[in-house]
Amino acid sequence: MSSIVYILNGPNLNLLGVREPHLYGSATLAQVEQLCRRVTGELGLDCEFRQTNHEGVMVDWVQEARERAAAVAINPAGLSFRSIPLLDALKTLDQPIAEVHITNIHRRDALYQHSLVSLAATGVICGFGPFGYELAIRALAQRLAAATAPAA
Repeated sequence: MSSIVYILNGPNLNLLGVREPHLYGSATLAQVEQLCRRVTGELGLDCEFRQTNHEGVMVDWVQEARERAAAVAINPAGLSFRSIPLLDALKTLDQPIAEVHITNIHRRDALYQHSLVSLAATGVICGFGPFGYELAIRALAQRLAAATAPAA
């Protein structure tokens, strides 16, 4: 399988391992990237791993993923709950989208429980820490393989 997966990370995820470790744990974004690159490599997928603190940059990356016919694993972080532009960009994708959250957003304060991004996502993985990224990549790989499998 020679497909590409964009793994996109939103605001403040550059502070993983430092910011609220009681919620997000001690793993750094660099360690998450290593995990993602290991799993995508194992599955024969190309990997674009990125992080931004800026909504417009995230929208640009989603549009780039669309142009490259890439699947997307996205941890939109704070953009999850208020970003209509991000939602609209994700709705343009033809490939599967896996939304990832390190924490279980459904057990958090009400402010963090309703993700707009979920309206565009193929599936949502939350509450499994950095392992959620691996689950997301494997789910995307399964969807990509099913889409390219010959009809029986």
